[in-house]
Amino acid sequence: MSLKYQDLSLFVMPPGFRGRSAWFVQLWWIVQALLFQPSPQIFYRWRVFLLRCFGATIGKGVMVRPSASVTYPWKLSIGDHSWVGDEVVLYTLGNITLGSHTVISQRSYLCAGSHDIGDIRFTITNESIEIGDQCWIASDVFVGPGVKVGSGTVVGARSTVTRDLPTGVIAHGSPARPARPRSPSQRG
Repeated sequence: MSLKYQDLSLFVMPPGFRGRSAWFVQLWWIVQALLFQPSPQIFYRWRVFLLRCFGATIGKGVMVRPSASVTYPWKLSIGDHSWVGDEVVLYTLGNITLGSHTVISQRSYLCAGSHDIGDIRFTITNESIEIGDQCWIASDVFVGPGVKVGSGTVVGARSTVTRDLPTGVIAHGSPARPARPRSPSQRG
């Protein structure tokens, strides 16, 4: 007798999971491939315009690099003067909120979805991610579903964030843990 952990033939996408119709999702993916990603690096306003056309809530002065990827823009919110770096993946199966003056550095992956490993149908799940104001998520960081990162927090390069992080700390590691407080700038 063989144990069965998952049977993908039983998988069904929950109704309304994507938040928009299948044709709208496909239209976004075509626009992203043909108009967003090939755009010149300095066309930040163009990319923000496209994201807003597809339902993203984006503040002023936001810079999103052309190689960034957004699964469902209607589940994305970015505050004023924030940056999204090269090859960042915003896997918006659930809502992703980035605060103002926040940086998501190159090759970071924010994953707002997963699967229920206790369900033989491998049911897809989503949990929101919230990154506060004035945060820096450094290069190649993974942020998992349901995570909240407090304002002013820095997450060191190549860290894995699977649990909430408090406000105003420098955290790193796999899993990421606070290492010390972040001192506010004396300038500005």
